[in-house]
Amino acid sequence: MTVLSGAIDDFLRGMQTTRGASPHTLRAYGRDLAELDEFLAECEVEGPAEVTPRTLRRFLARLDRRELADSTIQRKLSAVRALFRHLRKRGVIADHPAQGLRKRRTARRLPGALETGEVDRLLAAPDVTTAAGRRDAALLEVMYSAGTRAAETVGLNRGDVDLRRGVARVRGKGKKERLAPLGRFALEALHATLEDAARPQPARGAEQAVFLNPRGGRLTTRSLGRIVARHALAAGLRRHATPHTLRHSFATHLLDAGCDLRAVQELLGHEHLVTTQIYTHVSIERLREVYERAHPRAG
Repeated sequence: MTVLSGAIDDFLRGMQTTRGASPHTLRAYGRDLAELDEFLAECEVEGPAEVTPRTLRRFLARLDRRELADSTIQRKLSAVRALFRHLRKRGVIADHPAQGLRKRRTARRLPGALETGEVDRLLAAPDVTTAAGRRDAALLEVMYSAGTRAAETVGLNRGDVDLRRGVARVRGKGKKERLAPLGRFALEALHATLEDAARPQPARGAEQAVFLNPRGGRLTTRSLGRIVARHALAAGLRRHATPHTLRHSFATHLLDAGCDLRAVQELLGHEHLVTTQIYTHVSIERLREVYERAHPRAG
């Protein structure tokens, strides 16, 4: 038994049951907190009540010395704060030792969005004379049409897709649901793959899945990433493309066309508007590039 093992297990169970945290989030928090637990054992701390702000500042200093990315350190600090907040609510500790822990300012990288011409080439890349190509075409069209995350896309079930109304029920982070509109091209591609005579027979447990692998199992996010990368290469795109690249492109192109920021927030399934606002910076940057190229007095 280590310093925090029981507390960490209880905290992660709470995250899963009350917040609906995904397995990916639970694994990430578990790794980060196990690293803290190991550090506390090295410091000969015997229990949660002995952890002080000074102890946690030393932990932060160790992270700094490893020259980790700011975003990685911020994630680890978020996990530490959340754990001690949980322990305080449970009455295990009287004071929150991470309360004054320095928050690192993270330089937010602007998300990479494809140009509309690049998106067109990517969407046209799959060979729709094959069953796999028809599935891939539907995958790409859905992600760009609805702005779905990778996990949301592969998690779609037949009952989630209403081809007549042109909407899909999407399960986002924290098991939150939203309705995502689907454009004509996405609907046609979905119909083609769902009614495909050459579609693999669904394996046990994947009977309702929209997107199947060649063995009939539900497609995984890792496989989806490989599919997008392969078609980006075939389309001759110079930049690396991922499922999230299509989501970024979806949001950026909507804002470029004058879509309201709050509407984009709803479409993306963001809980907070500030998360969506980063896309306004992308649009401004793109406008600036156009201005610099086109205006005779720009430079």
